Order: sequence, then C-alpha cells, then structure tokens
Amino acid sequence: MKFFEYAEPTSLQEAAELLQSCAGTASLMAGGTDLLVMMKEHVRAPSHVVNIKKIPGLDDFSFTSEGGLCLGALVTTRQIETSDIALKHYASLAKACTDFASIQVRNRATLVGNVCRASPSADSLPPLIADGAVLHIYGTQGQRQCRVEDFLQGRGRTTLATDEIVTHIQLPAPAQRTGKVYIKHGRRSQMELATVGVAVSVTLNAAGKVDSISIVLAAVGPTPLRAAAAEALLKGRIPDEQDIAAASLAAAIAATPISDVRASAGYRRDMVRVLTARSLTQAIKEAQQ
Repeated sequence: MKFFEYAEPTSLQEAAELLQSCAGTASLMAGGTDLLVMMKEHVRAPSHVVNIKKIPGLDDFSFTSEGGLCLGALVTTRQIETSDIALKHYASLAKACTDFASIQVRNRATLVGNVCRASPSADSLPPLIADGAVLHIYGTQGQRQCRVEDFLQGRGRTTLATDEIVTHIQLPAPAQRTGKVYIKHGRRSQMELATVGVAVSVTLNAAGKVDSISIVLAAVGPTPLRAAAAEALLKGRIPDEQDIAAASLAAAIAATPISDVRASAGYRRDMVRVLTARSLTQAIKEAQQ
C-alpha cells in the first residue's frame, strides 16, 4: 500500500473543499470494504483518503408515508436488510442487501458506497432503479439531485464531479397494490457476484391492470438495464401467463451480456428470460394481495 494523507472532515463543506483541492486524486471512505481492498492490491493509490464518518447527518435512516425512505451515506446494507420498514415497503432492496457479500462485509459496507462503485453486477442497483431512487449530491458548487438510473455512466463510472459527495438516497413511498421482487442468480447467493439479477416493481390499479412497472436487469450490460420494451407489453393489461412469457422474452432480447469466467452470453440471456418470468409472477401475486 502506497503512502497517503488521511483526513476526517466534520462537515460536507470541508470534505468537498478537500476533494476539490486534490483534483481527483482523493478517495472517500465510509465502510471501506471496496477501497481498502483495492488499495492493498494496488488497484487504487489515492493521494488522500477522506473518511466521512464524522460528518453529522450521514447516518439518517427515516421513512414517512409522504416522503418515502431516506438513507444517509453511512447506512450499511446490514441495517437495511434487518429493517422492518425496508422489509415491508422495499422488499426487493432488502433482499438485494441480504444477498450482498458476507455478513461481515454487510455490517460495514454502505448502500451509497455500493451505488458509487457502479458495478454492472451490483445487487443494490436494480431494485433502486426499479423503485425510482434519487441521489442527493453535495459539492463546492452547491447541491443537486440525480436519479440512480441517470447517475451510472458505465462500468465504474458515474456523473459525480471530483468534489462531489453523495449524501443520501431517497426512495419514493410505494403505492398501494405494489409488488417488489429481486432475484439474483449465481453459483451461490452470497459472497458471489451476480451472474444475472432481475428487479421488478409493479403496481396494479383497482381493476387489476398494470398501472406502472419497472423491470431492471443486472450483469447483462455495462450498467443495469431498464427493459422498456418488456414493460410496455404489460402496461395497462391484466397480466396472464402469456403476457408474462412475452415480456420475459422481450427482456432477454434487450439484454447485452458478455461471456466471462462466470457464464456465457447465451446462458445469461436465457437466465434473463427465466428470472424475469419468475420475478414478474411473484411481484404481480404480491400486488394482488
């Protein structure tokens, strides 16, 4: 591990100004589960490590029926997977956090850190995108908001400027008659990157027709993929098995997987079809209850 300066700012302004002065050579640390490993393996060699744990307000974890769920940058995946609020209203995100790494890592790793890592196979990203999550971002030029869907620019790339910090994630309150499901496929569910992941959020109206739907695929493209064509096949319909099969096939066609040591592109594409059908069936069943 190479020499670096270490800082513990006590305000967002102080942290942002420090990042700005380092001109892209500094790294933020919250849980440190990715950063420290990459530093030890010489994948990253920041000039400064900026620990944000002493900044007030970044451990926020709150929910209201109007504003939805607000999660600060220091909230761990373990806090989410064990939260009654998350389990009741954001079941797909809670499941993704349960499937995320080992329990030792989940006790330290933060949700915001996983988002900023911008891995195509990250478990948290599909349910966050399906739920319409928005990031609150602070920088020396002020504050802004950005949808998670728009935040991701490619493998390991985001819209964050070098002086910006993601402070919170906001998830809208779920509508009535909504089902949320995340299914991860891999050689094992934990301590393993997803070979394919599918998140579905579906809301039915009083007549049982699909009022809104999101289908998001992981590990089959440079960023999580929104299967818009598949969604369009179900919108406004009372979905049956044929509708679900057609939508699942459309999702598989939309996927752009690669072959690697974990799976071939063809296998991934077929698993998108299978997992989309399972996710849709389960989410629709939950929305009907």
